[in-house]
Amino acid sequence: MLKQSLQHKLLQKLSPQQIQLMKLIQLPTQAFEERLKQEIEENPALDTGKEESDSFDDQFDNEVDYDDTGNEKIDTQDINIDEYLSDDEYPSYKTQANNYSSDDEEKQVPYAAGMSFHQSLKAQLNTYRLNEQERAIAEFLVGSIDDSGYIRRELIDIVDDLAFTQNIFTEEQEVARILTEVVQKLDPIGVGALNLKDCLVIQLKAKSQEASRELAIKILEDAFDHFVKKHYKKLQEKFNITEEELRDVISEIAKLNPKPGSSYAGNNKIAEQIVPDFTIRIIEGNLELTLNARNAPELHVSRAYNDMLKGYQDTKEKSKAQKDAVMFIKQKLDAAKWFIDAIKQRQQTLLITMNAIMQYQEEYFLSGDERKLKPMILKDIADTISMDVSTVSRVANSKYVTTPYGTKLIKEFFSESMKNDQGEDVSTREIKKILETVIAEEDKRKPLTDEKLSKILKEKGYPIARRTVAKYREQLDIPVARLRKEI
Repeated sequence: MLKQSLQHKLLQKLSPQQIQLMKLIQLPTQAFEERLKQEIEENPALDTGKEESDSFDDQFDNEVDYDDTGNEKIDTQDINIDEYLSDDEYPSYKTQANNYSSDDEEKQVPYAAGMSFHQSLKAQLNTYRLNEQERAIAEFLVGSIDDSGYIRRELIDIVDDLAFTQNIFTEEQEVARILTEVVQKLDPIGVGALNLKDCLVIQLKAKSQEASRELAIKILEDAFDHFVKKHYKKLQEKFNITEEELRDVISEIAKLNPKPGSSYAGNNKIAEQIVPDFTIRIIEGNLELTLNARNAPELHVSRAYNDMLKGYQDTKEKSKAQKDAVMFIKQKLDAAKWFIDAIKQRQQTLLITMNAIMQYQEEYFLSGDERKLKPMILKDIADTISMDVSTVSRVANSKYVTTPYGTKLIKEFFSESMKNDQGEDVSTREIKKILETVIAEEDKRKPLTDEKLSKILKEKGYPIARRTVAKYREQLDIPVARLRKEI
């Protein structure tokens, strides 16, 4: 049986404009520029650069209806053309930054074009005498090499792929022969290896045969796990060698390149250029924050659209096509107005958020000492500027700031707090910096264990448990004591 009921619900929904604004705030500088170009291409009512403003004082107030044929009815009273033509409203169509000099030169790093890593390898195949099938297999193997220089697939899988995709039927032994006799002989030496051990052995075999290199090859081939885990005593016993001989082997292997592909100068990976969103300078002992000019474009409504509206206003008898045109123009102008306002809100949000972070971490920005970083979480800044935590997160996770001490990701200034032995709140960044310093100064012949590091930190006034030390060490990408050992 059907029943009727009345329910009250309180819902909070974001408008499409609010969602788009959040997306704009999250974009870093280069992505924001691409979004700006896209909007300008899609909306002809938007224009960039400076434009002289004109004054239009004419008034427009007329009501025009469509023929009553089921088509949409347009009431031109809803289209206040003066709203778009008035000189008083013109500033809201435009946004610009006044925090940089007009003669500032925008500098970009040029990138030289060249042959890519894989193109270089294929070009080298021309120096080998290969029949048609051998060349096809060699090119397929080269295409299977990743950017680090490794083939990370089983040869039997490559044999199957050759059959299904290239219509080449061969045996695993033939593929292995071409791999070792051709592909692994290409430059840089070590490419085409199936794993790290093979990569290092290939490089050693390409060098002149000396006692230390022959011993290094033997150790890698017969006791690779012991070498990687730095079980030096076991290696000395297994190969009956002295500590000096083992030191020579380690020195020889340390000269090798574990990622030969990444060393190629013409690698096809795109060079990443960080474009900072903010700049912090120290001027006469005070901090000055500026927004990158590329985040503050100068936009205004296209003059052509203003002229079209003025022409429509001056037309006495208006056709249906003209009514359709003015509705189209109105939609584009509304979108242009919103987009320009969104950019202004984006600029204000970025500046307000970064300024609050700068003031909060003033001691660090004045000194550059990471130990001066205060404990700071997203909520601290959100409460300061009366914004949502998610907004602060969008700014912190994707924006960079240039400081006197280098260009840094803003989220690096955030850290949890811990109590020292005096009950004061200290930043975990400060503790990590001290931990990093202690490890850098340790005796590498007898590296400090996590337990000993924990005791040292406690002596320095930071009561940290061993598990916490291990967590911070891993976050700093520092290996365990055994792997830090040197002889």
